[in-house]
Order: sequence, then C-alpha cells, then structure tokens
Amino acid sequence: MTSRLTSLTRLPLILAALFTVAACSQDAPPPTPTTSAPAASAPATTAPAPASTANAVSPEVPAAPAGPIVPPSGPAPVAGTDYVEIPGGQPFQPGTGKIEVAEAFGYTCPHCASFEPQVSAWADRLPADVEFVPVAAPFGGYWMPYAKAYYTAQAMGLAEKTHDAMFRAIHVERSLPVQPLPTEAQIAQFYARFGADPKQFESTMKSFAINAKLKRAQQFLMASGVDSTPMLVVNGKYRVTGKTFDDSLRIAEHLIARERAERGGAAPAGDAEAPAGG
Repeated sequence: MTSRLTSLTRLPLILAALFTVAACSQDAPPPTPTTSAPAASAPATTAPAPASTANAVSPEVPAAPAGPIVPPSGPAPVAGTDYVEIPGGQPFQPGTGKIEVAEAFGYTCPHCASFEPQVSAWADRLPADVEFVPVAAPFGGYWMPYAKAYYTAQAMGLAEKTHDAMFRAIHVERSLPVQPLPTEAQIAQFYARFGADPKQFESTMKSFAINAKLKRAQQFLMASGVDSTPMLVVNGKYRVTGKTFDDSLRIAEHLIARERAERGGAAPAGDAEAPAGG
C-alpha cells in the first residue's frame, strides 16, 4: 500500500473524530462536507492541479517497506465489547496466505476522511504477513457512484495515487458533489487529472466487471455485519468495535497477533492467555 499520509494530514477535518469514533451509517442522510471541511480554511497547496500538469505533480509514491512483527500493546480485546466474532466469516480476498485487515469505507463519509491519514500510516507499518484491503461500501444512494469510482480506479491501476485526492475533492475542494449525485462523466473527468482516459473510465464504471466487484463487496459487508463506515474486519473473522480510532487499531493488532498464533507463529504475551475464540 502506498503512503498517503503527507497529503491527507493537511486536510482541515474535525480532529475530534480521531478521539471518539463516529461512523457514517448506510441509513443516514447525506453528509454535509461544509461541516467537516470549510473550503476557506483549505491550504492553497491542496488546490486541484491543472489537467496538463496533474501527472507531473502526482507521481506514484513507492510502497513503504513492511514493518517488523511487534507484539501489540494494551489489554487483550474482549469479545462482545471490543470486537464481534463473525460466524463462518471469510476474508474479502481469500487465498493470499496473509492475514487480512479490511477497512470498509466511503468517500462521502467525513469520518472515513478523518481516519484515512491514521489508518494509512498504520497500514504502511504492517508486517509482511498482513495485508490491508480497502473495501468501498456500496450501500446505495450517494455511496454507490463513489464505490463504483474506487473499483474502477482499482481496475485501471489508479486507486493508490487517487485515494486521498478523492477525499480531498469531496471534503475540501468540493469539486465533486454528494447531492445531487455526481454523474459518471463528472467522476471520469476527476480521474482524467491522473492520466485516465475519461471515455474509457466512464465505460468501465458501467461494465459487468465493476458490477461484479460491487456485488462482491456487498456480500462481504453483509456477511461481516458491517452497516457503517469506517470499520475494520480482521481476516473475515472479527468485526472491530473500538470506542476510538486508536482503540480500533489497538484491537486490530491484537486480533492480527491471535491469527498469527493460530497459524503457528509466536503469540505475544498480551494474548497468550486469551481464549482461542475470543
């Protein structure tokens, strides 16, 4: 996963969300970007690049090297309080041989935008046996066009270098709307700033392949009991229910360690006595 910390830390989003977890529910009314990112306070450095120079100022950032395996800190998580076990749960991307941490997110969710710098930096430090997987939630309504946009960008190799820019376009620049819903042409023009052919992007958004990705994401989130964002799911088996963003990441680290121990790796001292099922 490429690092997006530098640019997103400049987003003027509500810092209180970093201390008390708030979530965007699939049943909530459309978010109002003006409440979380006043345009007047956005630094000039976050202004959109002209189309002719976008590729030059938005290069691919080299992937961060995998971090070492570090025992988790803090108390071992408690089932039913810190996480929920998912009966028969499976990773979003099974068969990778890695411990998966999936993050359900939505581009229109201001809390996801607040969490993004923190979770991105955390994901960049994960050990080589752990894979961080963003899952754009296609909950319907204003969630849907941006979920389509993410999976289309992913299919075209653009997701890594456009992820933070999409949050910025919605919550800071307000160059892309939440309501009324953006058209596929509007979204395609955004990705053109990063080298996409607008017609090809728009056509791909309407394709069977992207609809299949949306359906797969819907099935995973339903099976995992995810109905709001941002939310972490560890290896398809545990839905994290931390009270703060820091707390959620701490819980995820313990659950990663538990999964590693079940595979035959060393169990950290903090989890050594934890029951295998929670």
